Amino acid sequence: MKAGILASFFVLAVAATASTANPVYYGEVEAILQTRCQNCHRPGEIGPMPFLTYEQVRPWAKAIQASVASKRMPPWFADPGIGHFSNDRALPAKEVETLLAWVNAGAPKGDEKKGLPEKAWVEGWNIPQPDVVLGMQKPFPVPANSKIDYQYVVVPTGFTEDKWVNMVEARPTDRSVVHHAVIFIRDPKSRWLLEANPYESYVPDRQGAARRIDVGGGGNEILHTYTPGNLPDVWKPNQAKLIPAGAALVFQMHYTSTKKDTADLTRIGLVFAKQAPDQRIMTVIAGDESFAIPPGDPNYRVTGSLTMPNEATLLSFFPHMHVRGKGFEYHLIDGEKREPLLKLPKYDFNWQLTYHLAKPLELQRGQKIEVTGVFDNSPNNPNNPDPTATVRWGEQSWEEMVYGFFAIAVDARHDRRSWATRKQLPPKSEE
Repeated sequence: MKAGILASFFVLAVAATASTANPVYYGEVEAILQTRCQNCHRPGEIGPMPFLTYEQVRPWAKAIQASVASKRMPPWFADPGIGHFSNDRALPAKEVETLLAWVNAGAPKGDEKKGLPEKAWVEGWNIPQPDVVLGMQKPFPVPANSKIDYQYVVVPTGFTEDKWVNMVEARPTDRSVVHHAVIFIRDPKSRWLLEANPYESYVPDRQGAARRIDVGGGGNEILHTYTPGNLPDVWKPNQAKLIPAGAALVFQMHYTSTKKDTADLTRIGLVFAKQAPDQRIMTVIAGDESFAIPPGDPNYRVTGSLTMPNEATLLSFFPHMHVRGKGFEYHLIDGEKREPLLKLPKYDFNWQLTYHLAKPLELQRGQKIEVTGVFDNSPNNPNNPDPTATVRWGEQSWEEMVYGFFAIAVDARHDRRSWATRKQLPPKSEE
């Protein structure tokens, strides 16, 4: 019996070796890097070094080996046993084997004539050339070693007609200090931040409840959220977000200073839908703001939920916590039934990603999306600024949040209010 088991292991080992035998850069390796890595590892993107040529890649071979073997790169944190995601960045086992075998063989170059055509990128963007680029008009200074309140920048769109946005991407000029940028669509009827001058960085009054309202966008829709390592929002051709005529964009900028003085100028690119969509994309949120994480607690759980007021199609998840974040979960609650949708066993504050469902999920009125954030406020958390503190909700990274954003698609005839108030739409044939 033991001999049979050993023989089986030997056969599997030979097969694995054969599948990755003698890999060279201008072959399997270039194809993997082009598909999996160059999106970030190219000039102007978040990757600290480009991986476009053999000469650029070769000095980093050992680092690639270590990052791939530890699954630190590409960044992806979803539990593979729960849900399937169309943007799953995790490398398949065969590609991992290929990269490791290539490095172990001395990272051979191979025949350059067999190289792949260079992938075409739109300079400065991960989306097609935007129809419109909007954003800050002057850089915001970020002094070294400083605390910076959330900055709000009102950016007029100048749109005289409704615009349906099919793709959107935000791009800071200094990603090292941008913890996040949330871009809200301020409705023309909204009075939120009317006192702020256009294009001027503004800090709202922090007294009373105004602080919470501003963080949430004053009830206005989220167009896009930028976090380090996240990708642009790209929807299907029949899906889009609406920017009404006369609306302004409000950039909520969370800056975290470093050890050197710098400045940032964030902008956003929009690609419009070619025709009016069938489905309107909306971003909704579940969470809790009333928690108090005890000092030293290594496994403190905070839960919030949102009950569906109307039918919707669930598209994606975006979990958000700060430096004490340890794990995050989404569940669908339907009566007594509880179904896991996404689980991050190891939440990483430095890589806050969106997880797009491979198969969108139809949600019914009365079902709940429940989110749970798990916090490590113990001394064993190397990112914990003060394990002796009782930690409550707050904007800064040394405070905490637990928000589960998720994108839904609804009938394009709905607006945010009609969907949330259970308004029934007439049959399309009656319109």
